[in-house]
Amino acid sequence: MQFYIASLLAYIYYVSFVEGEYLSENMRKRNKGRILSRPKNQREALLKTMATSLFLHGKIKTTEAKAKELRVVAEKFITRSKDNTIANRRILAKSLSGLTVKKLIDEVAPKFTQRQGGYTRIIKMGPRKSDGAKMVIIELVK
Repeated sequence: MQFYIASLLAYIYYVSFVEGEYLSENMRKRNKGRILSRPKNQREALLKTMATSLFLHGKIKTTEAKAKELRVVAEKFITRSKDNTIANRRILAKSLSGLTVKKLIDEVAPKFTQRQGGYTRIIKMGPRKSDGAKMVIIELVK
C-alpha cells in the first residue's frame, strides 16, 4: 500500500512539474507582451493582419490591449521600412503582403524620416456595448 501511494505521489509530481501544468499557474515573470487569449501562431497572425490594415487604411478601431501590442509590431515594421534596402524589403515581405510592403516603403516611411519613433497614436473611446471592452482607435501620426 505504501509503495502504491509513493508511486502515485511521484506521478502527480511528474505531471505537475515536468509537463508544465504547475508552471502555467504561476506568475509570468520576465515574459513580455500580452497573450490575447490565443496561441502564439494565432497571435502573430492577428498582429500581422492588424498591421496590414493599419498601413493600408491609416487607422483602425480595436481593443486597447490589441492596440498596445500592435503598436510594438507596427513601429518595428516602419523603422525597418525607413531604410529602403533589398534586405529590408525581403524581411518585410516575409511578414506582410507585397502590396502592403510597397505602400509601407513608398508612402508611409517617407513621412517619418525625421521622426525617431512614436509613429502611432492611440485614442481612447468608450467601452464596447456588448462586453464592455475598452475600445481605442490606433492611427499613424501625420
